[in-house]
Amino acid sequence: MRIGILDDDPVQLQLLAHVARAMGHGVNEYALGDALMRALARESYDMLILDWQLPDSTGIKVVEWVRRNVSERIPVLFVTSRDDERDIVEALTAGADDYMVKPVRVSELTARIRSLLRRGYPEAVGIQTFGAYQVNPENKTVALRGAALELTSREFDLAYFMFRNAGRLVSRCHLQEAVWRTKGDVQSRSLDTHMSRLRSKLLLRQENGYRLSSIYSQGYRLEANPTSVEEAGEPD
Repeated sequence: MRIGILDDDPVQLQLLAHVARAMGHGVNEYALGDALMRALARESYDMLILDWQLPDSTGIKVVEWVRRNVSERIPVLFVTSRDDERDIVEALTAGADDYMVKPVRVSELTARIRSLLRRGYPEAVGIQTFGAYQVNPENKTVALRGAALELTSREFDLAYFMFRNAGRLVSRCHLQEAVWRTKGDVQSRSLDTHMSRLRSKLLLRQENGYRLSSIYSQGYRLEANPTSVEEAGEPD
């Protein structure tokens, strides 16, 4: 998973990042609320960890902005020194999913991160259905209305990741980290070529219920078409 962490205290920021990386997650660190919000215009994350008190803003303003402009679903954890019950209620009301009071206890932080990610991205078992598509992660196959589609292993990983994140704008760096398991080593043209082939091989068009859009300089979004598969009927 990919986590964005916001804290203006370098020591706390380093600790939070260390814990998340030790769990196997990719991490980007921010000391200013404005820096994180600017980054979210071009980057995507699976989870955010926010401090409350910031030099240029507050964690409350950041989470409210995230809920309005980025996603209502992305898990958000507050880690802050503010321990008044009214503060906890305010953060949760603003859109946070969980709240943890400093000083950070590593075991507790690990458990809370794991719990939020488990709730936000439940592990699916067996064949999964996405409209007219059936995806089997065990043998890495995709079928369209029961007809098998030919995909390479990398193409399957891309397809499965995009289906599980349908509706989200997924940044180019996020795709590289999630599918290629690397940071910045996949050439831009290679990623675009893979996505173009995926669009063609999955037959992503209106009658099949999904479309894959490229967002210039940002990433890709797999969207369900406004017209349902049932209304669209079978392709000619």
